[in-house]
Amino acid sequence: MNLHHPNANDALQTSNRSRNVAPQSGICSRCLDGCRGNCDMFHATFRGRELLYPSPFGSITAGADKDYPVDYSHLNIMGYAMGAKGVAADPDQATFPSVNTETIFGVTNKIKMKVPVFTGALGSTDIARKNWEHFAIGAAISGIVLVCGENVCGIDPELELNRDGKVSKSPEMDRRVREYRKYYDGYGDILVQMNVEDTRNGVAEYVIDKLGVETIELKWGQGAKCIGGEIKVNSLNRALELKKRGYIVTPDPEVPAFQAAFKAGPLKQFERHSRLGFIDQEGFMKEVERIRKMGAKRITLKTGAYPMRELAMAIRWSSDAGIDLLTIDGAPGGTGMSPWRMMCEWGIPSIYLHSMAYELCDRLAKRGKRVPDIAFAGGFSSEDHVFKALALGAPYCKAVCMGRALMIPGMVGKNAEKWLRGEDKGLPSTVARYGDTKEEIFMNYEVLKEKYGKDVETFPLGAIGIFSAVDKLKVGLQQLMAGSRNWEVKYISRQDIFSLTEECTKVTGIPYVMNAFREEALAIIDA
Repeated sequence: MNLHHPNANDALQTSNRSRNVAPQSGICSRCLDGCRGNCDMFHATFRGRELLYPSPFGSITAGADKDYPVDYSHLNIMGYAMGAKGVAADPDQATFPSVNTETIFGVTNKIKMKVPVFTGALGSTDIARKNWEHFAIGAAISGIVLVCGENVCGIDPELELNRDGKVSKSPEMDRRVREYRKYYDGYGDILVQMNVEDTRNGVAEYVIDKLGVETIELKWGQGAKCIGGEIKVNSLNRALELKKRGYIVTPDPEVPAFQAAFKAGPLKQFERHSRLGFIDQEGFMKEVERIRKMGAKRITLKTGAYPMRELAMAIRWSSDAGIDLLTIDGAPGGTGMSPWRMMCEWGIPSIYLHSMAYELCDRLAKRGKRVPDIAFAGGFSSEDHVFKALALGAPYCKAVCMGRALMIPGMVGKNAEKWLRGEDKGLPSTVARYGDTKEEIFMNYEVLKEKYGKDVETFPLGAIGIFSAVDKLKVGLQQLMAGSRNWEVKYISRQDIFSLTEECTKVTGIPYVMNAFREEALAIIDA
């Protein structure tokens, strides 16, 4: 295991002065009176609560870097020299480009995706707001699901509430839905998440009735944190407005001392937090039924890195309620808007949580109950991750939810747009080596132009970036699937992976490399 120092990290822009560090505390082994910095405690002396979050907040994505005893790198993918599932075992037919990467999930009104990946929740954060058109159009043209996260209506500066305190107008939510639908062509969907405040504000009613949204996602939590979502606010008036709307705002913007600290300068930002949700079976069933009666065609559930008890509740209640997709998000998730230490130290890590999920789903299936379609989330970024997750959770896992891995191409593409206009010193050498026009730089530009014609000229370049990233995932997945002789996603199984360590076998139930296919091998030798 790599040393993980809890008192210095690039996400917080802090570092230890000493060459040697106490492993558990992260404090320099020689803490010097007179030190001029730069550890967490040094900066917390001046900035206090600011050191809870990665910085600069709202301009970065940050992923927790704790190195767990077992993770997905402890699994490897099987390759076979015989057989083919989903195609004739013929070298002229069983080629990797012929692999079908489409997946499908849902109960009656099913959703198809061109690739078994979809975005993490992109809600009220600045990262989501500033890059929305890139994310939304990119997801739509890639044929994958886009998740519109929590609190979008609640923080909309132009939000209008009716006399009952319910949303009557939200231009920002209107924009979110409109941008995705511009190029939606039957693959994927836009899911709108609901937390405590969204439920109180009548967000589901608004997006279903006024915007025709078909899928609502209930949210119990995520892999990054066990508290509600948060953003930072740079305006005292805005902080007061959000408190008036019912949000938790800290420090309390109504307290004169904090108003004075903000006006004087040391207090730079306020935090807006959502409330904690509390679950019970009866309330969950009633909420699902309530949303169905509104006209939602699909209801999904997103749950976080909670222990096996809550995981069992999510699986069993989703089964009983006919939930269309259950996304299980393991630690250490997050897009950089969560408390850093919580991201690193809270929750069940992904591979442990997903192994629990498989065990519980299999137990439910053996009892003759319907197992809900499952998606795994929590630190995935590449095609091998997608394959391993689908295999570990087979046959119940239908897709993988990706957070930062699908956000980053959107942001990079957006910045390329600025660089091409000559902003920020123009194209960096890392991009200029491909050319100096968007047609030269983006290898899929002409592919999209062939499909969309002149419309491609209006595409935000972040959308083309996401399309390219998804295309890479698709082709990489096709290669891995062909190597394991699976020509459709539904054929991927737990036999297609093996454990590199006995500890991984203990966690996952996936055979240790020295035992995988041992009996078959010995039978061949002994024949």
